Amino acid sequence: MTGPRPGPEPQPGPEPQPGPEPQPGPEAAQGPEAEPRPEAARTGGEAPAGVRRSGLRNPDRAVRGLGAGTLALEALVLLLAIQPIRLVGGDLGGAAIGVIVALAVACVVLAGMMRRAWAWHAGTVLQGLLLLSGLLHWSLFGLGVIFALVWAYAWHVRRVILG
Repeated sequence: MTGPRPGPEPQPGPEPQPGPEPQPGPEAAQGPEAEPRPEAARTGGEAPAGVRRSGLRNPDRAVRGLGAGTLALEALVLLLAIQPIRLVGGDLGGAAIGVIVALAVACVVLAGMMRRAWAWHAGTVLQGLLLLSGLLHWSLFGLGVIFALVWAYAWHVRRVILG
């Protein structure tokens, strides 16, 4: 037979309070505004001491990953752009292909060196060189403009996260 089992009845009474009641003191007179709030970091206010502004565990590593990912993507796009430029654009000689490959290799090398302080500046120079390679073919100038804008955004994100 199944049914309710006989057992002890619950005792009616007040529910227990979790922990001791706070005692009024000088801290309570100041109100909640006196307490540092972690949401101040998210709303643009001053963050209290010890609270990270970005909320990331390791902001330096995140920013390095952003820069390295941007440069790696740029290298891939440059290498993949060689054949379509040759087919559509026509005059892309050996020297121009060498310049594109050299820029792609430089992107990969810089992506691996993003821990260095000068790597961000070298990446900016690399964007300028890609813009100059537009003298070899107009589509390289177009790629240079696109990646210069992406690189400028990466700089902006770096400045916001690292302060």
